[in-house]
Amino acid sequence: MNVYPQSVKKLIQEFTKFPGIGKKTAQRLAFYIMSSSKENAANFAASVVDVKTMVKACTICGGIADNELCDICQNNNRDPLTVCVVEHPEDIFVFERTNSFRGVYHVLGGSLSPLDGIGPEDLNIQSLIKRIIPEMEIILATNASIEGDATALYLQKIFLDKNVTVTRLARGLPVGGELEYTDEATLMRALEGRTTF
Repeated sequence: MNVYPQSVKKLIQEFTKFPGIGKKTAQRLAFYIMSSSKENAANFAASVVDVKTMVKACTICGGIADNELCDICQNNNRDPLTVCVVEHPEDIFVFERTNSFRGVYHVLGGSLSPLDGIGPEDLNIQSLIKRIIPEMEIILATNASIEGDATALYLQKIFLDKNVTVTRLARGLPVGGELEYTDEATLMRALEGRTTF
């Protein structure tokens, strides 16, 4: 029996639309909002509105920004001759958390998926081609999926005659992983990409 007031039901329903949020977690979040001060709730609501109204795509890389350019594209300490190509803006922050990549990024906005009607013209590929500088390195960091691999292969073919180095992220066994629990596809990739000591 659902005895929540209509406004609480609506809030719970909205939270369940978030990825990974089930009904119980949505209820906890709704009750947290209700127990917060009006000021905290207003700040939360304003933050959601700000994200939807102020954040836009960086005009160079396609990542997220409050201005024309994202912080990474504005940073003169980044290496413009090393471009890491990712599928989605959130992929940038996975790399940034490592504090080891000093190049710049390019967001495709997805991956090739003919079955879903997504072709090369639907991705941010033309602006990537315009960014090419001879002898630069392009790191293809698309997802390890059929669509991601197809996208990487497509891009690799485009760059064959562009005087650039095209690399792909290494794949294989995770750090701390045990062979016993490794799937066959991952093990095959690890064997193919083996390196010398």
